[in-house]
Amino acid sequence: MVSWQARVVIAQYWITRRKRIFADLAKLRASAESHEAESVQVPGWVYRRFRVEESDVLGHRCFTLHPHEPENSQHILYLHGGAYVHQVEHAHWRFLARLIDATGSVVTVPIYPLAPAHTYEDTLTMIWECYQQVLNGIPAQDQIIMGDSAGGGLTLYIAQRLKRLRRPQPRRLVLFAPWLDLTTSHPAIAERESNDPFLSAPGLREAARLYTRGLDPRDPRVSPLFGDLSGLAPMSVFTGTRDVLLTDSRRLRERIHAHGSDIDYEEYPGMFHGWILQALPEAEHATNQVSALVGD
Repeated sequence: MVSWQARVVIAQYWITRRKRIFADLAKLRASAESHEAESVQVPGWVYRRFRVEESDVLGHRCFTLHPHEPENSQHILYLHGGAYVHQVEHAHWRFLARLIDATGSVVTVPIYPLAPAHTYEDTLTMIWECYQQVLNGIPAQDQIIMGDSAGGGLTLYIAQRLKRLRRPQPRRLVLFAPWLDLTTSHPAIAERESNDPFLSAPGLREAARLYTRGLDPRDPRVSPLFGDLSGLAPMSVFTGTRDVLLTDSRRLRERIHAHGSDIDYEEYPGMFHGWILQALPEAEHATNQVSALVGD
């Protein structure tokens, strides 16, 4: 059953027409142009709750959040969502605080370059270099790579690149409502369009166009669903039945199973895109599940 808190958020999204950012292409482009990496500010309360370390990766900032009393040696690389055109939001910081409280792990958040000012090549180069700098010296069994939406796609990109290089996989991959197919053309997406109060397929396709700059959107570097999914780290996926991108998660599950591999798959009834970032009972339950997975 969907919680009353989630019903309130869904109603607010419809009333405030949150979806129009992705439904109106002109608004999407204007919004994308306003999201510069330099404008990202870590909220003051984050500095009070955690020890925050800032580093530079290829001219872009990374923030590492250390709990004052770490409970384990694991390090989470968190890749935020935003359709490759929107920067990390306050909801991400609130979610990361809950994640750190639940897991006791250190978390690094790269402020990666976005379209339209940058291309997919800039983004992939930066997040790979961030992985190299932040996690390369940490034993694979202590590495967790995690991301929501577009960040879920970047998470899978890193794992596939590690496999191509025959390097150890991290302890676990965790994907929240991942965007894995930038064509956004599966028929199920159009069928679910009217149910998602947040995302709209036309805006996603425009964001993909700005990001890929002429590259075939089926290229596995930007659409890892079409890449090699065998031999990757243990994987957990969290999604919701209202999410316009639900079909990406379902197809990922099918293809992982086709390779004879296991995947922890959680499909929350009635949940919309981005629900994991909200202060909802469903999100709290999912965060506790992640904590158990990280610690297993």
